[in-house]
Amino acid sequence: MNETNYSRVTEFVLLGLSNSQELQPVLFVIFSLLYLAILLGNFLIILTVTSDARLHTPMYFLLANLSFIDVCVASFATPKMIADLLVEQKTISFEACMAQIFFVHLFAGGEMVLLVSMAYDRYVAICKPLHYMTIMSRRVCIILVIIPWGVGLVHTLSQLAFTVNLPFCGPNEVDSFFCDLPLVTKLACIDTYVISLLIVADSGFLSMSSFLLLVVSYTVILITVRSRSSASMAKARSTLTAHITVVTLFFGPCIFIYVWPFSRYSVDKVLAVFYTIITPILNPVIYTLRNKEMKAAMSKLKSRYLKPTKMSTVIGNAFPLEAK
Repeated sequence: MNETNYSRVTEFVLLGLSNSQELQPVLFVIFSLLYLAILLGNFLIILTVTSDARLHTPMYFLLANLSFIDVCVASFATPKMIADLLVEQKTISFEACMAQIFFVHLFAGGEMVLLVSMAYDRYVAICKPLHYMTIMSRRVCIILVIIPWGVGLVHTLSQLAFTVNLPFCGPNEVDSFFCDLPLVTKLACIDTYVISLLIVADSGFLSMSSFLLLVVSYTVILITVRSRSSASMAKARSTLTAHITVVTLFFGPCIFIYVWPFSRYSVDKVLAVFYTIITPILNPVIYTLRNKEMKAAMSKLKSRYLKPTKMSTVIGNAFPLEAK
């Protein structure tokens, strides 16, 4: 029985978003601005929550953690994708490719479970308001943040276990701007049909179970709200609309890619851009525009640091005039 000798692939070629050389500079400017907006928007939320004592509540603690994960989701591949828009040969080493697969599933899996934690927080706040601060203690809040990272780690290690030992001997072209797991496994030199099904089952189970938990949670919350006064219903709806919008924007692309993994790659590429770039930039907008407390805290932060007198003091300290 002959053993097949495979020459190991040491790097992959990322085909990126577009083959058009004329379009590359335009995409470079657009995605550079979007990435900058992601960093500014999400770090602004983190700074606002940490600096305003009125926002030191479970809901805003979880929101700040969501902003941090959004930065991570946007940062695992976007900087390289932006840099690759300036070069013709878009290559990535085998190790860096595996690292991208590790981080995308760590951060995306963690964000799914964190959204469930946020739904639980809203459930307790609306359905058990008198016991809210007792149930949502500091210890519980920390657990609700640690669990997503733990689940994300287990999920990504299980996904990586399917891939890291696959034999890759060519071709080595990945039709995306990062090493997306379903696309990478198709490049292996063996039949990966069963492995692809296991990958889909793993990601699909996490996506669908988290999504169903969220649907059940928000259904119970809305039923509870409808049985109460119109004033409380209006306030709760305002908060819930932001949460449900974020859940839909995040889970839609993930479920489409992993539950229907055999769709056309061009569609997958657009959806990958959506959940790695568009969703992280929309989350700060959704949560701040519909939240009076966040807007008030941001105005306070702005007045504290951007007053003309403050700015002149900062500039004066940075560039002191020499005494004559």
